[in-house]
Amino acid sequence: MTDRRGVVAKRAENLAPDVPYVRGWNTARRGAGALADQLVLLGLDSDFPGLAADVNVAGDGLVHLGTVRPEATELLANLITAGLQAELHGVATETPLTDRRETPAA
Repeated sequence: MTDRRGVVAKRAENLAPDVPYVRGWNTARRGAGALADQLVLLGLDSDFPGLAADVNVAGDGLVHLGTVRPEATELLANLITAGLQAELHGVATETPLTDRRETPAA
């Protein structure tokens, strides 16, 4: 099973000697670490407890977000969109973000 970019290939469980798995995993580890650092700054680290680096059979690094609440993914999507819009408009975004997570109604 592979998507159009070849990223969703099977996980690397049976290793082949000619595939650079460590390189791919290390790339994924750096990406997951960078995301984790930002999630901590935003106070969202507890919303992504399954964040982890992995590698597929082709040696491509993968970052797993794990099982995540829909509200957390929506907030992450909104933050990415806001960052892209700010980048397009050349706006520096140094103001702290408020916590937009809603508490469930009782």
